[in-house]
Amino acid sequence: MKFSEFPKAVIKENVDYTVKEITNVIKRYGPRESGSENCYSVQKHLKKEMDTFCDETGFETYKIAPKAFLHFTKTVSVAVFLAVAVCLLLVYLNIFSGIGASVFFLPHVIVGGVICISLFITFLEFLLYKQFCDAFYKKKEGHNFYAVRKPRGEVQKRIVISGHCDAAYEWRHLYYAKELHMKHLFGILMGWAIGGAFISVIIAVLAVVANFADMGAFGDFLLNYGYYFHCFTALGMVFLFLFVDFKTIAPGANDNLTGTYAAVCAIRMLDMAGVEFENTEVVAMVTDGEEAGLRGAKQWAKDHYDEYVNSGVETAVLCVDTVADEGFLNVYNKDMTGTVKNSPAFSQLVMDAAKDAGHDDLKFASVFFGSSDAAAFSQAKITATCLSAMDPSPADYYHNRRDTADRLNPDVIQSGYEVVLSTILKFDETGLSE
Repeated sequence: MKFSEFPKAVIKENVDYTVKEITNVIKRYGPRESGSENCYSVQKHLKKEMDTFCDETGFETYKIAPKAFLHFTKTVSVAVFLAVAVCLLLVYLNIFSGIGASVFFLPHVIVGGVICISLFITFLEFLLYKQFCDAFYKKKEGHNFYAVRKPRGEVQKRIVISGHCDAAYEWRHLYYAKELHMKHLFGILMGWAIGGAFISVIIAVLAVVANFADMGAFGDFLLNYGYYFHCFTALGMVFLFLFVDFKTIAPGANDNLTGTYAAVCAIRMLDMAGVEFENTEVVAMVTDGEEAGLRGAKQWAKDHYDEYVNSGVETAVLCVDTVADEGFLNVYNKDMTGTVKNSPAFSQLVMDAAKDAGHDDLKFASVFFGSSDAAAFSQAKITATCLSAMDPSPADYYHNRRDTADRLNPDVIQSGYEVVLSTILKFDETGLSE
């Protein structure tokens, strides 16, 4: 079946169903911290719904440390602040007298070292999404839910539509930026902390060089006064410490119950329209742990690598994450702050499918800050890409308490569903070989 032949009333009914269901889920199950019982309850709710129109449903469990991904913001900010403050105190107590050409020589070494380690941890956790800090945190049991609609014949192709059901800890600066009518507050405060850290490292390195080599007045200035820039960096660390509010969890209506229900409704729409494929299996996957550093998707990719890559069944994963903002529906062929490339072939197929559905305005885009589950699959060499409709400014509801059901946009959800459905139909027709 081509998209033009698909009954439009089915799509509209599923959009209405989605708005009603998201509202119900938020009220009924409450905050959905990664790895929480609330997340599992939502997935069990989805299973009950999907058992009626899927051939197979189930759960896969894994271990997750919900706070390990972002709690480094607390650790590194405290470490840097204390290093700067304690060293400054010791300078004025004359503890470092006689060490190096300046009393600030050893403090430069200590602070520069602490900041380098902090930046290294930040790089591993937030830019590469490595599970570096997980070993130091208590683990919980997370769940990935799946539902399968099998074809009539032998499975030759498989398309997975994925969304995550967990919600984010609140990012304070984004919430208060709107409250204080300061649009760029988030960028300013984070730039202060991260940018200041990089500059402090440069100053520390130059000061150490100046201790051993004659750099003239410039070197003397760095050695004797450059340390006070570290104090500026330390103040920025206060805002990094306050960045994540682990006690407040966003309702997650748009991010990412819209993606969750895109996966659910992908199969629901096929069932309502009576569409049965000959050789294409359609899978809905609802992960937990995306907001904890893509932990659920990483585990799924690890457990299903052979099935998705070496089984001879052409498999592609479309991750749908936040379908909310008018004019921002795009295919994200670059992910994880631009460091990961999603599948070019599958990204192009989604783009072509969007045109088939009458959406000619989509563009290729990059997740410039953060990541989607698609990156976890792409890192594992599994064919994947991401579809999203979110203002990258970012949107004022992103990762805070404003992401409520009354912020849902049915028109954008419908556009997203049309692209998802068209992608499934096109993948069944052509696969990725063309």
